[in-house]
Amino acid sequence: MPLEEPSWWYGAEAEDVRVRALKPVSRVYAWAGTRRLTSTHAFTASLPVICVGNFTAGGTGKTPLSLLIAQLLKERGHTPAFLTRGYSGRQSGPVWVNPAVDTAREVGDEPLLLADVAATMVARDRPAGARAIEAAKTVTHIIMDDGLQNPTLAKTLTIAVVDGTRGLGNGEVIPAGPLRAPLDVQFDLTDAIVVNGGGSTAPILQDLRSAFPGPVLSGALRPQTDSEIFDGARVIAYAGIGNPARFTQSLKEAGASVLAEHFFKDHHAYSEGDARALIALADANDATLVTTQKDQMRLRATGGALAELARRTESLPIEMVFDSSDLARLEELIDPASLSQV
Repeated sequence: MPLEEPSWWYGAEAEDVRVRALKPVSRVYAWAGTRRLTSTHAFTASLPVICVGNFTAGGTGKTPLSLLIAQLLKERGHTPAFLTRGYSGRQSGPVWVNPAVDTAREVGDEPLLLADVAATMVARDRPAGARAIEAAKTVTHIIMDDGLQNPTLAKTLTIAVVDGTRGLGNGEVIPAGPLRAPLDVQFDLTDAIVVNGGGSTAPILQDLRSAFPGPVLSGALRPQTDSEIFDGARVIAYAGIGNPARFTQSLKEAGASVLAEHFFKDHHAYSEGDARALIALADANDATLVTTQKDQMRLRATGGALAELARRTESLPIEMVFDSSDLARLEELIDPASLSQV
């Protein structure tokens, strides 16, 4: 079950009594995580492995960056494949995703989204997944969507994505804070950081450039050009993602008038009751239902009210963008010559 993010992990309430009470548990979690990250033997694949992860629990924009990296590699004549755990799906793998027949219940929502751009392997055992990709003989790069804290597969390049608005929260390890492991340990595993949103003056961007020895790039999520259909539209926003506030902001940037928001836990499996309630709300407000591309994947191959919800829902396409200098730096990082030196 996805972890619900307490509001007190972030903001002015970060030092409240709950943080103090949970710090002993966090110390145990941090010790166990550090030991696992630093003592596990890693399998080294024959292909370059580019890992896109994050330091914290919750959504930061990993998947849009993974998709961008795949597109950049394809533009240069390479054939990347995604390797993902397939969170919330039933398949343990290794198995190739077939977007024409697979559903989110089988392989997870993010793999279906990734598979629209490049071949995607679901494998909870990451070394087994890497071996299966190698066996295909046609792939040139493995892009590991999530997995910074998975020590079983050696990475050629690891990029951590940080939310530019929320930052690293109170700096504590789960459950007292959002960090998946102590920050210094995670820094040692990371080659570059992308701060997603907040602009060039975001405090977290400046802090990381002072604290982290590698490159720290500034990126942002923006609606794609085909999102112009939302300009002036009356919409009901709903989603089951880690950081729903960013989704709402993207809709507003696309020109939509957001009449209501309904958010669920990350990777939420929509029910018939959810579908009927959302449809009734849209009818009552003469509004369009809008969700994320990832959520739309969870509405595939369903019947009843869920099929009606899927038919009546638009998705907001987003992409990760960089200014010219940071994009050039990202391209340099994933260049084969640079990867061979990492």
